[in-house]
Amino acid sequence: MTARLRQAVLCAHDLEGTVWRLREELGLGEPYRDPAVAYFGLANAVFAIGDTFLEVVSPVSDEEPGARTAARQLERSGTDVCGYMAMLQVPDLAAARERAHAAGVREVFAVELDDIEEVHLHPGDMRGAIVALSVPKPTASWRWGGEGWAERSVPGRVAGITVAATDPAATRHRWETVAGGPLRACEFEANANAPGIAAVEVEVGGSRHTIEPGRL
Repeated sequence: MTARLRQAVLCAHDLEGTVWRLREELGLGEPYRDPAVAYFGLANAVFAIGDTFLEVVSPVSDEEPGARTAARQLERSGTDVCGYMAMLQVPDLAAARERAHAAGVREVFAVELDDIEEVHLHPGDMRGAIVALSVPKPTASWRWGGEGWAERSVPGRVAGITVAATDPAATRHRWETVAGGPLRACEFEANANAPGIAAVEVEVGGSRHTIEPGRL
């Protein structure tokens, strides 16, 4: 198994307004609200699309580091919605962590639960966005989708993301080095003024949609 994009995360000032627009435009189902993200000072909504996920987070506190990071990302973007995080499912988390450490990439969060192990990598070191490396147990499960996510899922998938970076070739190399191989769902483009996740490609009901966070 190679690494795959399992979840793309957006950040919004107006969580409910963004959720409404995504549901209206894409025909998504009811999202899952994860109370655990309050630990980071965030509120969220997670849509299931096939066995992949699209999440929107919003800072609700200025006291937690996660909320401050989200607020800074929104401020830098100058928009109401911005790209925030890419969550990659990897076959071997220990090996991926070793590769990240060898590349000088810092970890900003780690969790080990019965049904998933995960680390979050520093966006500055990954040169584009926060990257989560995840190993769900069993492989087809996904804790962050919430209980019963398969019943809420709509047919389709999160097909890919576009990551803007000052040096897209170097950023691709960094991501694929850490992931342990090619990331076919991740494209990289040059943009020194607005680095981050610039677009999310979603397939729903046989139609393909490009979500540009800054235009939501």
